[in-house]
Amino acid sequence: MAGYEYVSPEQLAGFDKYKYSAVDTNPLSLYIMHPFWNTLVKAFPTWLAPNLITFSGFLLVVFNFLLMTYFDPDFYASAPGHKHVPDWVWIVVGILNFMAYTLDGVDGKQARRTNSSTPLGELFDHGLDSWSCVYFVVTVYSIFGRGPTGVSVFVLYLLLWVVLFSFILSHWEKYNTGILFLPWGYDVSQVTISFVYIVTAIVGVEAWYEPFLFNFLYRDLFTTMIIGKKLHVEACFNHHFVFKSQ
Repeated sequence: MAGYEYVSPEQLAGFDKYKYSAVDTNPLSLYIMHPFWNTLVKAFPTWLAPNLITFSGFLLVVFNFLLMTYFDPDFYASAPGHKHVPDWVWIVVGILNFMAYTLDGVDGKQARRTNSSTPLGELFDHGLDSWSCVYFVVTVYSIFGRGPTGVSVFVLYLLLWVVLFSFILSHWEKYNTGILFLPWGYDVSQVTISFVYIVTAIVGVEAWYEPFLFNFLYRDLFTTMIIGKKLHVEACFNHHFVFKSQ
């Protein structure tokens, strides 16, 4: 396999003509996160490689996953009668999750700031993002966990597919249209997840099993948000793909 030609010379030549094109219409991104990232990136030294920023953010996501694996290896820590994850762990995970999200937003700005933006850098960034989709969902699962009042493993499996399918669909759309239409769900979910971790440290995991509207639990609200993200991505794909095809 080492001698197999995975990329043809014609495809390699296409890298010289390729330009990254993305559209972000999320108000949270436009009016809050991007101004924050534009200010933050100025503090980064120009010698700092964008790929190093990307990889650092990814390592924070992996660290969160490993930390939660240590304290909740079987996803039963949030179940009644089991030893819960210490409050300080939720705080650490929440802070690191937001830091990883921030680094993911800053790396591209650093690349443009230092004139080091390349197609391979984009591939590296999005390749790590595809792995992060798994770590994000599995780490959050520890909040609700298994058990009589928890979330089944089958639901976790479905949520993983929802997130991964949304990621794949967005990039399939980019392949066909040449433009990456960034889904609103990503920024909203990252800020929400970071907030939920911190809140969990304050109110405890039991709070997520309390009804906030009739018999609809807070954990159900979180699941609905993830499903809503998928539906929004599909709607955007249908609109943009059809529009571009006309």
